[in-house]
Amino acid sequence: MKKAKKIRLAVFDIDGTIFRSALFFELFHALVNRGIFPKKAEKEIEKYYLPWFHRTGEFNRYRDEVIQLYTKYIKGKKKTDIDAIAKEIISTQKNKVYRFTRDLIHRLKKEGYYTIAISGSLDDIVRMFCKQFNFDASFGSHAEVKEGIFTGKDIDFTSLYNKDSLLRAFVKEENMLVDWQNSVGVGDTEGIFVFLKWWGVLLRSIRTKNWHSMQKRKNGPSLLREKILYTN
Repeated sequence: MKKAKKIRLAVFDIDGTIFRSALFFELFHALVNRGIFPKKAEKEIEKYYLPWFHRTGEFNRYRDEVIQLYTKYIKGKKKTDIDAIAKEIISTQKNKVYRFTRDLIHRLKKEGYYTIAISGSLDDIVRMFCKQFNFDASFGSHAEVKEGIFTGKDIDFTSLYNKDSLLRAFVKEENMLVDWQNSVGVGDTEGIFVFLKWWGVLLRSIRTKNWHSMQKRKNGPSLLREKILYTN
């Protein structure tokens, strides 16, 4: 009998890795500007945004505060209103991407990789964004909706805080036979390192396992470096 062919995965983060911003942040600010979220929401987040912008505060603190405020103000809002703004954001900003990762996605797809996008941004806007790259699968955060209205309850941020467990569950559910050592992980934060254990690679043995770590300067001198890990 022929052995089943192993699948090579290419797992990408989106925000700050493909998209030159964060889909979640763009959506949050658009909701304020359109009056769906109150104006005071901008003021509430400003004290966390400015320190991050001036590099005196942590990005994760800013991100987590945006998430808390989104959770606070999404309750009672119509899903159709949120979706309409998400579509507008994708329509006007879909090309605001990094050339390197854009081209890398296309190259890996041609080479037969199964491409997966995992983002902490909301699932609907993630799926809209991923259409242009024809990802095989994509995952984002989920917010409960009943009768077309966001309840503000049961918001699932597994795709932000537990990417590895989400990937584990997906691979198991799809009964995939994965070639981990020849799979690819791409991201711009320390979160990408959680995938190393799936690839069977320890940090201390990256070189001996034929791993490479690349750093690319993002557009503009004030932006952080992007860490990209991939195998040959």
